[in-house]
Amino acid sequence: MISIKKVGLKGLGLLLSAFLVPSLTFAQEATIDSGDTAWMLVATALVMLMTPAGLTLFYGGLAQRKTVLNTIGMSYTAFCTGTLVWVIIGYSLAFGEGNAYIGDFTSFLLADVKITDVAGTIPRILFIMFQGTFAAIAVALVSGSIIERVKYSTWMIFSALWVALVYSPIAHWVWGGGFLSNDGELDFAGGTVIHINAGISGLVLALMLGNRISHRDEQSEKPSSIKLMVLGSALLWFGWFGFNGGSQLAADFVAANAMLVTNVAAAAGGMAWLLIEWMTEERKPTLLGSASGVISGLVGITPASGFVDVSGALAIGLISGVVGFYGVVKLKKALGYDDTLDVFGIHGLVGIVGAILTGVFANPEVNGAAGLLYGNPGQVLVQLKAVVVTIVFAGVASAILFKLSTLLTAGGRIDAHTESEGLDESYHGEKSFDSM
Repeated sequence: MISIKKVGLKGLGLLLSAFLVPSLTFAQEATIDSGDTAWMLVATALVMLMTPAGLTLFYGGLAQRKTVLNTIGMSYTAFCTGTLVWVIIGYSLAFGEGNAYIGDFTSFLLADVKITDVAGTIPRILFIMFQGTFAAIAVALVSGSIIERVKYSTWMIFSALWVALVYSPIAHWVWGGGFLSNDGELDFAGGTVIHINAGISGLVLALMLGNRISHRDEQSEKPSSIKLMVLGSALLWFGWFGFNGGSQLAADFVAANAMLVTNVAAAAGGMAWLLIEWMTEERKPTLLGSASGVISGLVGITPASGFVDVSGALAIGLISGVVGFYGVVKLKKALGYDDTLDVFGIHGLVGIVGAILTGVFANPEVNGAAGLLYGNPGQVLVQLKAVVVTIVFAGVASAILFKLSTLLTAGGRIDAHTESEGLDESYHGEKSFDSM
């Protein structure tokens, strides 16, 4: 028998509460974990940094000198648009109960969200904020395919529609209890939801707009600033730790492993691209290639980061670097499409490969899910289904929404004179320091 003296008054109170006040147990279960919350606050800030800082510098450095500000502005504005649409309707459509295909309107303007609500072990409002940064960077990525020739007004309308009607449904299918999650698809941090989705959408928009006047003019298409591009890629790399590590929604072993494999895959992708261009027709190790390879490795590991170990990450990173190189340098040239900043080559193609390789390298010792190499070949088929569904939906829906956006703005493409002069001065009336 337990003596009251040994237990103490505080312990006795807890014992009595457990028997006499059952609701206390539920209340304790619904409270937040301070460690998980602290980590997710940091992770959310890291992902937020990726768009208005990392992606804008990365894209801005890659753009022509006369369109640097326009390119930066499209990503910057997309973050604003994506954030607003997300809290108005996107979150509700993505994470509302709804059905297997779409959420509902119960969280319109976050009407049903209380500041004290808990999601897992973190505040619900923090989960909403974290997921909102994902939606914002996803639509910002799309802009890279169509810069230097699209109207700003067209882009703003399209980006708002895309977050609500393309991104949110796919997020629901994968993360919100939709049919792809019910099938068992593995997408830890956004291989299908973000990278394939954005890559396919960007390619469709690029094809609909047509090639730039300067397309394949190597002199005029030179990046405006390799320094800014490398800095932007480094900020993206840094932010990706929150992107992948934060997707566990807890400060635990899986989150730590996700950060480790993210770093390994990024480094492997950067080295793979660098060595290929060094040993082939380029004959030079370029910073542009190295940074592009790093981003390819990050894209490839994103869906797998919560399911693979270091050996799987090394393989995925190397393969991603190779696929990214050939997608950007070879395939794009062979097919002649004008995906300005290679959103399809890096995010679309590499995202497809990363999603499929997740079904190959998933190690059950990491997070319980087994892939082909661990006795579950069926997982590859599940991944393939998700890839195909995402490609078809993103492509068709983006085409419809972009057509609607162009109708609302009397055509989506700027005139030839403005395009030749450059959008910074002729369209925005501003000039970057580098171009003065």
